[in-house]
This record gives sequence, C-alpha cells and structure tokens, in this order.
Amino acid sequence: MTDPVAILEGLFDEHLEVARATREALVPGIADLADALGATLEDGGKLLTFGNGGSAADAQHFVAELVGRFMRPRAGLPALALTTDPSVLTAIANDFGYDDIFARQVEALCDGRDLALGISTSGAAASVVRGLQAARRIGARTWALSGADGGLVAGAAERSLRVPSDVTARIQEMHITIIHAVSELVDARLAG
Repeated sequence: MTDPVAILEGLFDEHLEVARATREALVPGIADLADALGATLEDGGKLLTFGNGGSAADAQHFVAELVGRFMRPRAGLPALALTTDPSVLTAIANDFGYDDIFARQVEALCDGRDLALGISTSGAAASVVRGLQAARRIGARTWALSGADGGLVAGAAERSLRVPSDVTARIQEMHITIIHAVSELVDARLAG
C-alpha cells in the first residue's frame, strides 16, 4: 500500500520546484504582460481570453478577477472569456469546426486596441492557435500561457510565458499564479 502522506509531500515538493523555476524564468515577462494589459485597458481596449478544459477555467478565472475585483475597490475592467457562451461555441463548432471556436469570436469581438491571451498547457491546442492568429491579423496584442515546450500556441503569439514544466497539473498551478500576479499589478495600476 502506498503512503498518502509521502505522495502528498512529493506533490508539494514538485509544486515548489516548479514555482521556484517559474519565478526565476518568468518574473520579468509576467511584469511585461501586466504592463501590456494595463496599457491596453487604459487605451480603451479589452482583454479576450480563451483555452480548452482547465485552460478555459483559467481564462474565465482571469476575467472574473478583472470584471469583478481582485483586491481593491475599482470599476469593473473590460474583459471577455471566449469560453462561456455554449450556444456560440457549439454553433461555430458545428458550422465551421471546433478548431475555429475562438477565431470566429475574435473576428467578431476583437479590435486592434485589445489584448488576446491564449492559454494551453500543452501548447498544441489548434483552437487557441487559430484564435491568436485571428487576433494578430486584426492587430491586437497577443500573448500565450503554456508549458515548457510552448508548442504552436507560443509561436502564434507575439509573446509567450512558458512555465518550465511538462506536468499539466504543475503548469495549471503556475498559470493561476501568473493570472493572480498580473491581476495584482493591473489592480494596483488601475485602482487609483
């Protein structure tokens, strides 16, 4: 029988290792993302986020922090998670194909003042790649969150933050940490 305490200690040790590596590798890039998002919002643009599965949940979480609030009282900030409208998602998937679910929404909702953030732990999500490509064609700022490889998603964005891990759970944990860090910096900048 396996020892659950040992398993849990190992998971936490792995988390701390990846957190340290993320801190060392990505803090300047995270600050750049927060600055780009703050400038986007100050210039009248909005954030559009998208991803599949757990990354869809992360996209929605980020939007909730901005539209709601993070730590300070302030007006709601313009942000959309392109993962939240099942009628639109299923219509696009049915009529055009699943890989176009974000690109079609970006074409309809994004303009050159906006920032599009694609999230994919594997970096291989075709729907996220096409969403970022559509945003670039429109002239929006494009960023990606991914794992160590970055894959096609990182290549589709102007800038990417690649969590130094290949383990999905650890990557997702760092994506939430990055989202909270960016929310903190944007909140401080825009709360007055």
